[in-house]
Amino acid sequence: MTDKLSDLALQLSLELGRQSLKMATAESCTGGWVSQVLTAIPGSSDWFEGAVVSYSNAMKHRLLDVPCELLDKYGAVSQPVVEQMARGVAMNLDVPVSIAISGIAGPGGGSRDKPVGTVHIAWYCREKTFSEAFRFAGDRQQVREQSVEVALSELIRLLQQSAT
Repeated sequence: MTDKLSDLALQLSLELGRQSLKMATAESCTGGWVSQVLTAIPGSSDWFEGAVVSYSNAMKHRLLDVPCELLDKYGAVSQPVVEQMARGVAMNLDVPVSIAISGIAGPGGGSRDKPVGTVHIAWYCREKTFSEAFRFAGDRQQVREQSVEVALSELIRLLQQSAT
């Protein structure tokens, strides 16, 4: 784990603790990396409820309540799907905050419309859902690491903004 990811995780833990909030994650292309970074912090059970690593569409549907219609129409790597993943994990784990990530980390799997490096990230924060699409450069490891970094950084910003 990089120092930057450790620092972001610590900053997020402090913000969640300050606001007495718990969170969860729904991860696909990052394979639980966000959760691993967060649970590396001692005492993370005070603010981290759990995670769902849902690589297949069937698991996104079954565990995160993503409608099959959304998966069929937009694909797993899409704004509507990742937003539902964020809401689904928050509802199912009964937390007010979540992160969801779905993307194409490579080296294969990309298409003209969704090339390797395409990642959708959603944040659920106090009943509001935010999402953004990214196109990260680099190899599989770099795409995944950038996804984790952006996911943590943006959640910190959203939490600080919602607290004011």
